[in-house]
Amino acid sequence: MKIHCIQHVNFETPGTITEWIAQKNHFLSTTHLYQNENFPEIDTFDLLIVMGGPMNIYEYEKYPWLREEKAFLEKAIAGGKAVLGICLGAQMLADVLKAEVFKNNYKEIGWLPVYAGRDEKSEIPLLEDMPGEFTAFHWHGDTFNLPEGAKRLFESEACKNQGFIYENRVIGLQFHLEMSNQTIRNVIENCRDELIEGKYIQKEDEMLDRDDLLKESRQLMFRLLDNLEKTITH
Repeated sequence: MKIHCIQHVNFETPGTITEWIAQKNHFLSTTHLYQNENFPEIDTFDLLIVMGGPMNIYEYEKYPWLREEKAFLEKAIAGGKAVLGICLGAQMLADVLKAEVFKNNYKEIGWLPVYAGRDEKSEIPLLEDMPGEFTAFHWHGDTFNLPEGAKRLFESEACKNQGFIYENRVIGLQFHLEMSNQTIRNVIENCRDELIEGKYIQKEDEMLDRDDLLKESRQLMFRLLDNLEKTITH
């Protein structure tokens, strides 16, 4: 498979996704928007991955490439491509699919429980072999409504819509399964001002060196990608 990744900032990388791509002998190309790189032609990739970032999806003046990115995502979806958006990437997809993106009641930062599609799990191939509950890494203050025609994949105590799937090929995940200890450290270093007191905000030492949770996240990320790969190639 040819996989293209959109990266909004240098410190939110595909993380362990690159390990999965290497294991599968797939091809990865990247657009680094913070370096003003251009988007590829739609016919040059099979799967598009849209990463996270600290910006809001409507900060057009500060990040003028946001409008161009949304137009590119619309084109990719209309062109029948598989798309996986993570955190900001999920919010971008929700917006492009005409759903509202807004400030959540709570910020979620740290390792917090996520619950998988209780109602639709059996009929969504992407959730095959996924546990009903797991602990994922979060760093977000915004959330989204479900796009029309989309199914909810995941939820958490603080955030009803933690993930969705549209037309069985466009997926938005509000949380992060791709993180390594280094990428978490990088996000902390760049976004430390968000670490205030909050019901769902953990301290730095609670987030770092959680090898048990990182190992599980990596396994779940690979499982989701395996399931998505089957959808794309079959």
